[in-house]
Amino acid sequence: MNSTPSFHNLRPAVRRLACCLLLAAASITTASPVTAPAPYGPVPSARQLRTQEMEFYGFLHFTVNTFTDREWGLGGEPESVFNPTAFDANQIVAVAKAAGMKGLILTAKHHDGFCLWPSKHTAHSVKNSPWKDGKGDVVGEISRACHRQGLKFGVYLSPWDRNHKDYGRPEYLNYYRGQLQELLTQYGDIFEVWFDGANGGSGYYGGANEKREISGKTYYDWDKTHQLVRQLQPMACVFSDAGPDLRWVGNERGMAGDPCWATLNNDGRYAGGSAAGLNSGERPGTHWLPAECDVSIRPGWFYHSPEDLKVRTPAKLLDIYYHSVGRGATLNLNLPPDRRGRINEHDVAALRVFRSILDATFAKDLARGAKIIPGNTRGGDNHFSAENLLDHKRDTYWTTDDNVTTPELVLDLGKPKTFNVVSLREYLPLGQRIEAFALDQWQNGQWTEFAKGTSIGNHRLVRGDYITTTKLRLRITQAPVCPALSEFGLYAEPADFRATLPAESKPASH
Repeated sequence: MNSTPSFHNLRPAVRRLACCLLLAAASITTASPVTAPAPYGPVPSARQLRTQEMEFYGFLHFTVNTFTDREWGLGGEPESVFNPTAFDANQIVAVAKAAGMKGLILTAKHHDGFCLWPSKHTAHSVKNSPWKDGKGDVVGEISRACHRQGLKFGVYLSPWDRNHKDYGRPEYLNYYRGQLQELLTQYGDIFEVWFDGANGGSGYYGGANEKREISGKTYYDWDKTHQLVRQLQPMACVFSDAGPDLRWVGNERGMAGDPCWATLNNDGRYAGGSAAGLNSGERPGTHWLPAECDVSIRPGWFYHSPEDLKVRTPAKLLDIYYHSVGRGATLNLNLPPDRRGRINEHDVAALRVFRSILDATFAKDLARGAKIIPGNTRGGDNHFSAENLLDHKRDTYWTTDDNVTTPELVLDLGKPKTFNVVSLREYLPLGQRIEAFALDQWQNGQWTEFAKGTSIGNHRLVRGDYITTTKLRLRITQAPVCPALSEFGLYAEPADFRATLPAESKPASH
């Protein structure tokens, strides 16, 4: 016999309470919630979002070139050349982590063809070097150090190989993909696979010592190689001039364009092809293809001792940061290990000061606790409230009704506050929606514009002169659809740092 009491057997007071609960539940399930805006244009994949959220990661250029003082090896260097005296993967990764990097991409094989792992496909690798009596594996040690210290790991595998006898012939593609398969199956999660656009020329080529030209557009059959990456590492972003996940920014100075759209017309592009449009992207674009800014902390990509006194200054590194991450791109900063197999002390010193300034700048969001007053909120629903701009969460956002494409909002700070950096983010799963914006300060009883810009995307950092005010206004001045913003923050660089900058290094208001 069922011992559970029926509804009608409940006492009257309990029955009334049950009715109220049932009615409340019915009202929740039958209510018509305000729907989110429809996505606009191309939108990012999960793998693209993962990498874009990292914002700042590093390159490690390390191979025989480190020991021959070359930037591009010729391909005929003997394996005995590679012999770091005190290789320390933990030191390398710890330096990157202390600098704020979220991952590292290692040149597993550069154009010279020398492999930093004991590849079964070639003798031209660490397994035939004197380092660790041929038992070493740079890829393995760096990848394990990254995973131990909480950084993501990526690999660079040069398509051009100046050592291999079959380069330029169909047989080479099987060799190349065999190497790629080793890298993508033996070293854990890979966040990015970096394909260089350097293609063909003179080389050793197994002793032929000749010049071999190839068609970068057709020779590599990139679609098949990309399919291999997707199969073995579905969350890895593929980088090249043409993506398909991340695009080159078009220079090696670490500078994104202004604007720097996350979209690009990608039909017909290929690795090593035209750089047109890469720096600023294209609007609206056929594909979501955000820019990655690659730059070295030194004049060269590989370590050369004469460059010890030419390491980029902390002020220059900050300038690069604001012109890459601060324009919606990711920053890939190269840290070349020296002949010991460590990040050199000169590089470490510059990175330490650079990081300390960034940490001091972004330690306190001066907008937290402010009263935020939007001109419109989508459906009047708190789910899309402007308060979401202040919670430091990427998955909440403020948006407006569909017909309100150029809204304004006011940030009332309650008292005078001084800042020189404004941080804005769009909610990327809905696409890049904003085409222009402006910022005003409350001054002498009226609004005065102090900055304006175009693209926002993943992150926009507006860096200029110090401003002291009680109220700010953000105006979306151009957008084809209603905006979707996830962050509006205010920060102040340390005044003692700004005072040390020469006039030409101080950022202009914009």
